[in-house]
Amino acid sequence: MDKILVSACLLGARVRYDGGHNLLDHPVIARWKREGRLIWACPEVLGGLPTPRPPAEVQSRFPILVTSNTGQDFTPQFLAGAELFADIARQHDCCCALMKANSPSCGNRTIYDGSFTGRAINAPGVAAHELIRGGTPVFNEHELDQLIEFIQARSEADTAHRLAPADSYHATRLVAKCPAP
Repeated sequence: MDKILVSACLLGARVRYDGGHNLLDHPVIARWKREGRLIWACPEVLGGLPTPRPPAEVQSRFPILVTSNTGQDFTPQFLAGAELFADIARQHDCCCALMKANSPSCGNRTIYDGSFTGRAINAPGVAAHELIRGGTPVFNEHELDQLIEFIQARSEADTAHRLAPADSYHATRLVAKCPAP
């Protein structure tokens, strides 16, 4: 059964910078949770940041710099959290991740531009980038249909693989040697 790494806030954990959550109320997510498919964590908390904490945004990508809206450097915590998050994905053999859109850690497609004005840019967050760089597909809460299709396709491929003969060459040769009924 495929495991999915999920941003903890999407499952109701109060780990957002403001102490809130972003609970996803979706029947498929609820079923996957009941089935034990979901592994959840918050990269920012894993990296040692408290909840609540000041809002943070990525100021530059190369070299990476993440600061709070008061100028406090959170780069070490974001990098540590990203590494630990990726470690969790590997330890649990997660096939993909579901992460919070626009988050400086978890955004898979866009993050805020560093001006603290709500303007977004096309770039992944620090933890999402670490997963993507390692080959793990990352979806956000606005891409649930694509995530569900991805998991269904993997499940169908796994079923087909399990039903296929272990050695199709030898299976074909055995069938060819059997007399017709």
